[in-house]
Amino acid sequence: MAVMNSLRLLIGAAVLFATFPGLAAAAWPDRTITLVHGFGTGGNADVIARIVADRLSERLGQPVVVEPKTGAGGRVAAAYVARAPADGYTLFILTGGYAVSAALYEKLNYDTLNDFTFISPLTEIPFVLATYPDHPVQSVPDLIKTLKSAAKPMFYGTSGTGTTQHLSGALFAAMAQVNLRHVPSQGGTAVTTMLLGKHIDFVFETPTLTLELVKSGQLRALGTTGKTRFFALPDVPTIGEAIPGYETSSWLGLGAPSKLADDIVKRLHSETTAILAEPEVIAKFQALGSLPFASTPAAFKERVAADMAKWSKAVADAGIKRVGAPQ
Repeated sequence: MAVMNSLRLLIGAAVLFATFPGLAAAAWPDRTITLVHGFGTGGNADVIARIVADRLSERLGQPVVVEPKTGAGGRVAAAYVARAPADGYTLFILTGGYAVSAALYEKLNYDTLNDFTFISPLTEIPFVLATYPDHPVQSVPDLIKTLKSAAKPMFYGTSGTGTTQHLSGALFAAMAQVNLRHVPSQGGTAVTTMLLGKHIDFVFETPTLTLELVKSGQLRALGTTGKTRFFALPDVPTIGEAIPGYETSSWLGLGAPSKLADDIVKRLHSETTAILAEPEVIAKFQALGSLPFASTPAAFKERVAADMAKWSKAVADAGIKRVGAPQ
C-alpha cells in the first residue's frame, strides 16, 4: 500500500508539472550549474565567466562551475551547449565570434540564432593591435607602409579561426590592401605567449590579455579597433584614424540551450542585470578594460542577428572566401 501511495504521488507530481511547467522551473536550481565557454584559461571569456559564475553562485544558492571546452574558435563549446538539455543547469558564455563564425563558415554544427536561449549581454570590448616592444613597426601607418613594401608577409595571432579577432585582422588586411597572415591558437594566454616569444608579429586581442602587458611595457599597442579611443589606453589611436571606416568590437553574453523555461530565463536575466550593476563587478570589468552592460533577451538576440548581417557583408566586401564545413 505504501508503495502504491508513493507511486500515485510521483504520477500526480509528473502530471502537475506537465500541466503547469512553471512549477518545475520554480524548483530551479537545486544542484550545481555548469557555465561553459569555448576558450582557454586566462582569456577574456574565461575571466569574465569566473566573475559572473562567482556572483551567480551566491545569488542562486548553488555552485556555478566554469567549464572551458576549447577548440575551433569556440565552436566546440557552442555545439556542445546546443545539444545540452534546456534545464537551466548548462549555461553558456557567448562571444561576438559566434556571429563571425556564422558569416565566415558555410555550415556549422549548430544554428547560431535558433539553438540558443539569449539571456543578456555582459560587456562590449574593442581589440588591441599590439606587438612586442622592439618590433620595427611603430604605428598603424608605419605597419601599412611596411607591409606594402615587405618581401615576406607578417603574421598576426588570435584566439582561433572564425573569431572576431581573426576577422578583425582579415578586415584590416583587406581595407589596407596588404598581406597579413593569420596564426590561430587555442585561446587564453597562448596567443600573447606566442607574441612575447616573437613567434608572430602582432595580435588583435582583447584588453583582458593585452592591457596589463602594454601598461608594463612588455607589449606595445599600435592601435585599438573601436569607433572611439579606448578609455583604458586614451593615448593610443584607433585604427580607424589611419584607415577611415575601419571599426570592430566584440561582446560577451550569457546564454543557454534553446527553449529554456521562461521562468528560468527571467530569473537569470534579473540576477545577471543585478550582478552587472554591482560596484565590485563594475570595478573588476574596468580593470579588464571593459564596461558591463545588459539588455533584454530579445534585444540580445537582435544584436547577434545584426552582427551576423554585418560580418556577412564585411566578408563579401573584403573578398574573404567563406570556409567549408568546420570541425
